[in-house]
Amino acid sequence: MKKPYVFVTRTLPKKAIGQLQQLVELKMWPKEDVAVPRDILLEEARKCDALLTMLSDKIDSTIIDNAPNLKVVANLAVGFDNIDVEYATEKNIAVCNTPDVLTDTTADLTFGLLMATSRRLIEAADLVREGKWKSWSPLLLAGQDIHHKTIGIVGMGKIGETVAKRATGFEMDILYHNRSRNSEAENQLGAKYCSFDDLIETADFIVCLTPLTTETRNLFNAATFKKMKRSAIFINASRGPVVDEKALYNALVTGEIAGAGLDVFEVEPINADHPLLTLKNVVALPHIGSSSTETRITMMRLCCDNIEAVLTNNIPQTIVNKEWKQSGVN
Repeated sequence: MKKPYVFVTRTLPKKAIGQLQQLVELKMWPKEDVAVPRDILLEEARKCDALLTMLSDKIDSTIIDNAPNLKVVANLAVGFDNIDVEYATEKNIAVCNTPDVLTDTTADLTFGLLMATSRRLIEAADLVREGKWKSWSPLLLAGQDIHHKTIGIVGMGKIGETVAKRATGFEMDILYHNRSRNSEAENQLGAKYCSFDDLIETADFIVCLTPLTTETRNLFNAATFKKMKRSAIFINASRGPVVDEKALYNALVTGEIAGAGLDVFEVEPINADHPLLTLKNVVALPHIGSSSTETRITMMRLCCDNIEAVLTNNIPQTIVNKEWKQSGVN
């Protein structure tokens, strides 16, 4: 009997895919840090029973219509805005993601980005590395304190809640805005729910962790930055398109806000001549929120487990489109 065919859009380590590889015919795009070209993805989709994809792989109606045997798309991310989930559901294709397993790791990175931006750690490290540290001085690369300040979290899901937990160690006041109230964060962490406008006007650190939706696209725009404190630090570890990058650049250049820490961008990867990269008060990272070895391996294995479940007529652990039904599911 012919084995199911699975295409993986990046090269993944054998220890992450070994079990799945025994059950299927598996092919990987032979590069770890270069996206699979669209034409090759289309060609592979024609043969696929399953796709293991990255957030940068666009799985739209064209790909789906080109994949008559496709049963499951397992996305190596919590987010799934790169996939046309509604159309996949129409075609009876399961869409899976990797929630929960990366919560702590992403929260660590988010808070680390906040610290690096507010305390100017990258600037300081570069000063030493470039041989420009000539003497000690009272206000050498003086940044902003974090302790006893107010953090405002936009998007109080599991990652937001975990960032709030880290903020309690710095004795910060915690504000949050979300589509719905998070009673656990309020009761356990002392977080206070407020309107979006109140949050951006009050918080010293505004941390964006909201998913990308029609409503959140360009949520942080020129009007938003104008309402922030001039001393505010803006952190984005969610999705790039929730921010109007031109407005952010202008806000930083004109001093409307003090700094920004960014792990995500409107178009990724960004070019070295991107305007935001010219600013010393910007800390820019290459979308590494969940990138610890332990967490990424766990994410890869969860993707493989989800694929195996669907291909063996079982329910996957983390399915996005709950409406999906597969005949013969155990």
